[in-house]
Amino acid sequence: MAVLEVRGLRVSFKIDKKWVPAVEDVSFSVDAGETLGIVGESGCGKSVTSMSILHLLPEKTSRIEQGQVLYKGTDLVPLDNRAMSAYRGQEISMIFQDSMTSLNPVLTVGRQIAEACRLHTSLSEGEAWQAALELLRRVEIPSPEKRMKEYPHQLSGGMRQRVMIAIALARNPSVMIADEPTTALDVTIQAQILELMKELKRQSNTAILLITHDMGVVAEMSDRIMVMYAGMVMELGTAHDIFKDPKHPYTRGLLAAIPRKDKDVDELYTIEGTVPTLQTMPKGCRFCTRCKEAQPRCFEERPPMFTDGTRQVRCWKYEPARQEEA
Repeated sequence: MAVLEVRGLRVSFKIDKKWVPAVEDVSFSVDAGETLGIVGESGCGKSVTSMSILHLLPEKTSRIEQGQVLYKGTDLVPLDNRAMSAYRGQEISMIFQDSMTSLNPVLTVGRQIAEACRLHTSLSEGEAWQAALELLRRVEIPSPEKRMKEYPHQLSGGMRQRVMIAIALARNPSVMIADEPTTALDVTIQAQILELMKELKRQSNTAILLITHDMGVVAEMSDRIMVMYAGMVMELGTAHDIFKDPKHPYTRGLLAAIPRKDKDVDELYTIEGTVPTLQTMPKGCRFCTRCKEAQPRCFEERPPMFTDGTRQVRCWKYEPARQEEA
């Protein structure tokens, strides 16, 4: 059973006094103990989707216009901030992109983790401090007693990221949203953080929503992959299927752009053009202006998600009638 399910999500931003959709018709689910990787270029709606789940977008300039976010059957969309506080951190936690700006620079690491431990509990300050110390040990930070008394700027990037994971784990959440958890980390530290997340998932059976543009990270971590482009889901399937046989032209382009050790090329493949802005979205398929396989229909009609075996693909090529003709 899905612990988190998003159905038909549409999120809009207010631009020049008009509401413009940034994310449309986004649907997916994630089970306990499963990792769903969400990939796509910058500006494709990955972070907007994740922040909408926890109502973290600015209220005055953004709104959820359609859809449901079901956590264990409860729809989070209509809840106000007070009601959402029971879910943030406690049931669904989030690791943000930049640990340096996400941590409070004027509070020690220990105090910040302890505050997360005390939220919605009856723990005393001493008990929360001990719980925070145990969390630092759990995320394998060396000399945890010393680190508890230090400030974020005194820690390396890898240590700060481990602190962020410790805070995310403070209330033993059922779902962890990791938004670019390895950004700006060197390869060695990145591997350590990913291995830590896999081990924590094994221990707690936590569902992980992994947001990244790094296909290598996705290949290592994900059970299923959701490919987003310009605020819409283009393809959704198992990691094995998508890497072995990508269906959507955008997915194929992303994979073709990855450098490979077994192939010697003079020039890496690139997807020509750029992601359209919110105000210049194409009328039809959002990828049509960059797609080498686009047909006239692609520019006029937006395709729905078609099911092709175990895969979901948003492309007219996989319309059932066309599949039968082929």
